[in-house]
Amino acid sequence: MKMSNLANQKRMAAAVLKCGVNRVWFDPERLADIETAISREDMRDLIEEGAIRTRAVKGNSRGRTRERMEKRAYGHRKGPGRRKGAAGARYPGKKTWMRKIRAQRRALRVMRDEGRIDRSLYRLMYRRASGGQFRSVAHLTAHVEMMMTGRTK
Repeated sequence: MKMSNLANQKRMAAAVLKCGVNRVWFDPERLADIETAISREDMRDLIEEGAIRTRAVKGNSRGRTRERMEKRAYGHRKGPGRRKGAAGARYPGKKTWMRKIRAQRRALRVMRDEGRIDRSLYRLMYRRASGGQFRSVAHLTAHVEMMMTGRTK
């Protein structure tokens, strides 16, 4: 059996299915019926019968990306050879500050609530923390201990 040219049918089917020509699928068993179809109405009938269908849209797999993201969350693939921006661009200074000051204020609140420091010392340390005097919570607690023992600056 000779292979007939179904380009016109494919174009028409694509228009009816509202998809691209390359996504139109013809049933190999029903090629004779498709060849005789010359109107859009014929195409609609064949689509209803299942002789003509739309192929699924091909997407890009996110599998590799997910794998990479998982490794990065673990700390891999983040070495110096992978970095483009400066440290401050990769993790902004404001975010660093927010993380640090919130931790320090939390620690101060806990100390005050537990009765390890009184309200006046809490206020003093709170203001100093806000001024950026302490590098970390450890630095802050060391300073509080020093203040409690009476050796003030």
